[in-house]
Amino acid sequence: MIGLTVSPEVALADESVKIQAWGLPPQELITLRAWLKDEKGQIFQSRAFYKTDDDGKVDLEHTPATGGDFHGVHPMGLFWTLKPVTPFLRLLKRDVKGSPFYVHLELYHQIEITSSPKEPPIISKIVERWYTSPHVQRVQIREGRIRGVLFLPPGEGPFPGVIDMFGGVGGVLEFRSGLLASRGFASLALAYFAYEDLPSFLGAMDLKYFEEAAQFLCNHPKVSGEGVGVLAICKGAEMGLAMATYLPQVAATVCINGTNAVNGNTLSYGDLFIPGIPYQTERLLFTDRGTLNISRTMDDPRKPEHQDSIYPVERARGPILFLVGEDDQNYDSLFFAKQALARARKYRKKDVYLKSYPKVGHLLEPPGSPFCPVSQSPFFPLPLTWGGELLPHCRAQEHSWKVIQDFLRKNIPCSRRNKL
Repeated sequence: MIGLTVSPEVALADESVKIQAWGLPPQELITLRAWLKDEKGQIFQSRAFYKTDDDGKVDLEHTPATGGDFHGVHPMGLFWTLKPVTPFLRLLKRDVKGSPFYVHLELYHQIEITSSPKEPPIISKIVERWYTSPHVQRVQIREGRIRGVLFLPPGEGPFPGVIDMFGGVGGVLEFRSGLLASRGFASLALAYFAYEDLPSFLGAMDLKYFEEAAQFLCNHPKVSGEGVGVLAICKGAEMGLAMATYLPQVAATVCINGTNAVNGNTLSYGDLFIPGIPYQTERLLFTDRGTLNISRTMDDPRKPEHQDSIYPVERARGPILFLVGEDDQNYDSLFFAKQALARARKYRKKDVYLKSYPKVGHLLEPPGSPFCPVSQSPFFPLPLTWGGELLPHCRAQEHSWKVIQDFLRKNIPCSRRNKL
């Protein structure tokens, strides 16, 4: 009897799974295929080839893939390499509370050369990948100007509060906040443009909006009011660094692949006005794949004419952690992070840290997320290049997710914590 097991079959999306097959002929070549359909009906799929051992077994924790979308022993390789049938799509979970991603795992006796086999699999399993645990509460937020979605862990709290922001895609993305709440954080997925009645495009930024969000989260009865954390990527990381620098409510900040200065859009905060460093659009690079590389469009903030745009990170109340992909092809994020770190040291602020990952691109996401080196953006005519290499990038996603949680738990003041 041929068997295929996946453990656990129902899990959070940031958890690893164990995949085993048995009852097969010894030393036989087989194909394991994974696929899912996203909420827009788009198919993402992956496959890898394996050779059974003398007992007719395959265990992805020990058996190396001999080919397909990856080589070697990588238990989560089939999840890491899920790629769209339609080019340049990014796998994003929109409805994080209502349904999981259903990942179909299929076993075939032979090496399947075609990505969509005509014959049915010998055996298959369906794995549920959820972005919130069952008792996490999802609350739509429309308080004053604030727009977003708050995720609350089960229990009375108080929980460490985190404001979670993304970049140039706009709107509100909830998947990371859902996972954070499942790990014990009260996480506010904050929108700041292209959502409901917020501006449709990213224009002049008012830091008062973000201060309102930070104060709202501090005041929530299930959140410790002693300060909140910020976790942000890309343009969101730029705004997160502004929050860290100027807002007293911000106790700890994680900036993923961001900058150290205001770019493009102006930033105001009461009487404070910070000009944005103009984008150098003439530096856009068109790649051989028909995609855009925009990493050179941001000017050097060290130039004399840009000094007023640099964030004085030494003013930040709490610690700041820069997480950087060294092969980021959207921002020169390692350069910007080093500049911020140098400024902090110059002014004797000792709690600014930099963790960089070689061969890692821009989209550093929770573990289990497929590697996405390029995808379409709603605000560019061509797909954007994000950079990175498959295995280093996916390993960095696993490592950085733990680093993020440890940093936020350690540095967000919270008088009492529930056991996680």
